Amino acid sequence: MRIVSLNAWGGAMFAELAAWLPTCGADIVCLQEVTRVAGLGGSTRFADGERSLPQRASLFDDVRRLLPRHRASFVVSDAGPVTTDDGVEHRQDFGLAMFVAETHPVIGERADFVHGHFVDHVEWQIADRPRLAQAVRVFDRSSNTVVTVTHLHGLRDPSGKGDTPERRAQAQRLVSLIQSVREPGDLAVVCGDFNLLPGSETFEILAGIGLADLVGTADTRTSRYTKPSRHANYLLVSDPSRVRRFEALAEPEVSDHRALVLDL
Repeated sequence: MRIVSLNAWGGAMFAELAAWLPTCGADIVCLQEVTRVAGLGGSTRFADGERSLPQRASLFDDVRRLLPRHRASFVVSDAGPVTTDDGVEHRQDFGLAMFVAETHPVIGERADFVHGHFVDHVEWQIADRPRLAQAVRVFDRSSNTVVTVTHLHGLRDPSGKGDTPERRAQAQRLVSLIQSVREPGDLAVVCGDFNLLPGSETFEILAGIGLADLVGTADTRTSRYTKPSRHANYLLVSDPSRVRRFEALAEPEVSDHRALVLDL
C-alpha cells in the first residue's frame, strides 16, 4: 500500500500537481489546503490581509477528475470569499480531502475538529482558523490487514510553530479522533501539515498511543517556500517494521510543501 500526504497549497501549482498525482501510484492520497466553489472551475485568488495567493476554484473536483478510480471525500473547516479574474466574488469552502483507491474497501471513517469549529468568514482570518482531522479505516488485501489513516492541517500561528496550550489541546483532540476510529490490531498512520517544529510535545502525546515519527528534522519544504524554517509536514506509524520505504520528495515540486510518500 502506498500513502501520499501533501499540503496542496490550494492548487497554486496545479499544472505540476496534475502531471504527477495520477502517476505516483498512491492507494490513499491525503490532501490538505483543498478548495471548492460549487459549480466553478478554473482559478481564483485568496487574500487574508497577510497573503494573496492564486488557487484553484475547486481543487477537490479537479483531483476527483485526476483520480477517477479513487473514492473521494471532502470535509470543510471554514469558508470565505475569493475572487475570479473578472473581479467577481465567490464563496469558497476550504478543508481536507482523502482519495482511496477502489481496490481498498473503506470500512470506517470519521472527521472532526481538532481546533475551533466551522466558520463562514466575511473576511478570512490570519490566525486562529479552525482545523479538522480526517480518518479512514481501509482493508489492505495485499497484506490481509486493516490500516487506519488519519491526516490533519494543524493550527497556524503567525508568531511561530512552537508549542502552545492550543496546540496541546489540538494534539489531545487528535488522539481522541484516532482512538475512536482505530481498532485493536490496526496499523495506524498519521500524517499531514502539522505546522510544528521537530521535538514538539505533540509527538510525545502521539507516542503515548504508540505512534513513531518518520520525518524528524528532515526538510519538508520546496524551493517555492522562502522562509528559513523548513519543518511543517510529518508522518507517523504505529509499527515502523511495516515500512518498506518513506521519502519526503524533493522532486517533482507540486506545492510549496514536499509530498510525503509511504510504502507499507
